[in-house]
Amino acid sequence: MYKKYYRHFLSHCPNLLHFACHSHHFWPDVSRAAHLRYWDDSARLADEKWELIFSEQIPKAQRYIAQQLKISHPEQIVFASNTHELIFRLFSCLPFIEGHKTRILTSDSEFYSARRQLLRLQELNPVEVAMIDSEPFYSFSDRFCRQLEKQNYHLVFLSRVFFNSGVHVPDWEKVLDAAYANGAIVAIDDYHGFFAIPIDLSAYQDKVYYLAGNYKYAQGGEGACFLYSPPNSRLRPVYTGWFADFAGLEKLPQRHVDYDDTGLRFAGATMDCTAIYRFNAVADWLKQINLDVAAIHAYVQQLQRVFIGQMERYNHPLINMGNLIHHNLRQHGHFFAFSMDSQQQAQNLRKGLRKQQVMTDARDNRLRFGFALYQDQADIEELFMRLANVKLPP
Repeated sequence: MYKKYYRHFLSHCPNLLHFACHSHHFWPDVSRAAHLRYWDDSARLADEKWELIFSEQIPKAQRYIAQQLKISHPEQIVFASNTHELIFRLFSCLPFIEGHKTRILTSDSEFYSARRQLLRLQELNPVEVAMIDSEPFYSFSDRFCRQLEKQNYHLVFLSRVFFNSGVHVPDWEKVLDAAYANGAIVAIDDYHGFFAIPIDLSAYQDKVYYLAGNYKYAQGGEGACFLYSPPNSRLRPVYTGWFADFAGLEKLPQRHVDYDDTGLRFAGATMDCTAIYRFNAVADWLKQINLDVAAIHAYVQQLQRVFIGQMERYNHPLINMGNLIHHNLRQHGHFFAFSMDSQQQAQNLRKGLRKQQVMTDARDNRLRFGFALYQDQADIEELFMRLANVKLPP
């Protein structure tokens, strides 16, 4: 149905079944022309390309993201090459004061970049990081909220969709309300939710910081990650770049550090804006074919139902309902994760599938299968036929 829009990527691997779209999503064809347009604009305008980027390309991307989040402050969105840069910039706003604990509350299922940085910060006295177990999922929100009642925190950092399971945090709004009432900086990592599962942040746009990016479900490739900060934010990142006071560049140098009043206060420095061109091209294409996030989500859910049907038909010893990690499949991310007996078993199955021209990925002892517009029912049926040909070690 939608494969015709991904011909460039699909033509380079005609026999591959790509089920790793939650990790590296294929780019639609329209992004290629946008990629070249950035090069042409750079050649045509040279130094003056930045005026075009900041007056047209970035505002366009900001408006489109704001529409998806249902927020009314697009100017509060700032871009960077990756979310880690933005995460660390946010972390650098915390009060690291000798003799006083800096407390951070998070889950045990945050993506590697955040988890690694949090654990490294915890090695620095006096930082204290509390990680709430994501499982069992049915009680996660209650346990997280109870922890918020026990202790005040400087930062609450939490994914909306866990990267290692695809599970959408139950009672999501309840968690946000409790975190904000705690008085903490509330930050949402939504890389596995943005442009996959519809979201309405309108009630929280004055309360939360929101991070996501272009690499996965927004389909524009790496390089266009973003942070939304509330319009009343006056945080002053220690990790800061010259873009953070872009409007003041022509002033005489000052001995104090000023920040922009918009989301640019979290900006860094010069970046490659090719990905923003690609993001805008994908956004324009989706508008043209009248495909919104809700429709994409519905299509993926249909693929997931087909997957479950095939799974029940084949009764595979590892890829089955007993090993599928989930909480509520009606409110789930765009990939399935299966728990194996060991990390080695997950890697063995991943490698066996790769020999059958099936691309998946594994995280620890979990094998993940992602779903996207460039797949159809026939792909899933073929996947299970190839899965049956994978020889499992005794």
